[in-house]
Amino acid sequence: MHVPDGFLDAPTSIATGAVAVAAIGVALRGARRELDDKAAPMAGLVATFVFAAQMLNFPVGAGTSGHLLGGALAAVLVGPWTAMLCLSVVLLVQSLLFADGGVTALGTNVVLMGVVGVLAGWLVFRALQAVLPKKQALVAPLAAVAAYLSVPITALAFVGLYAVGGTAPIPLDTLTTAMLGWHLVIGLGEAAITGLVVASIVTVRPDLVHGARRVLADRVVEIRTPVARTSA
Repeated sequence: MHVPDGFLDAPTSIATGAVAVAAIGVALRGARRELDDKAAPMAGLVATFVFAAQMLNFPVGAGTSGHLLGGALAAVLVGPWTAMLCLSVVLLVQSLLFADGGVTALGTNVVLMGVVGVLAGWLVFRALQAVLPKKQALVAPLAAVAAYLSVPITALAFVGLYAVGGTAPIPLDTLTTAMLGWHLVIGLGEAAITGLVVASIVTVRPDLVHGARRVLADRVVEIRTPVARTSA
């Protein structure tokens, strides 16, 4: 999913760079509401894990490989705003030190994986939480579904950018079919990794998982309500 230098024209790269800067600015303000004594160390661990996991590629067939995007995983674990900052730091280090994604395409990669991927995963996760029973056991499966859907959504976002400012001689319909087809397969790996990681943490420390906080809060209300009625 890392976009290399020159794949999009200069105006598109500059525009995505501006969007990335604006998104990081908004995320810095939003992260203040998410970060506390528990979440701050967790954010560092999430960034480290996503960085390491993105360095590992898994085959999906026909000589194509995929790697973890990590947007949905980070959003569920530490919240969407903090997740944007985590992904942005990871992409910056990868671009400058490992040539994974171009420097001029850094803004594009931040927009795609750090903004679209994070928000798509988080919004799907929260939508599912809103319509399904609020149970701790559902946090990991819902995170897995959100992670899966975030991958083709991010792929389609890239196709949209290519339609605006693509420079490679690839027909748009061919690119759309290839990107969506392969990323539907890559999404399976994304879902598996996200589900396993979230499940392992929710099982032992659900209080550390941002996406589980509402479930835990509802459980506290359910426990306290009968006690209040008895006292009355």
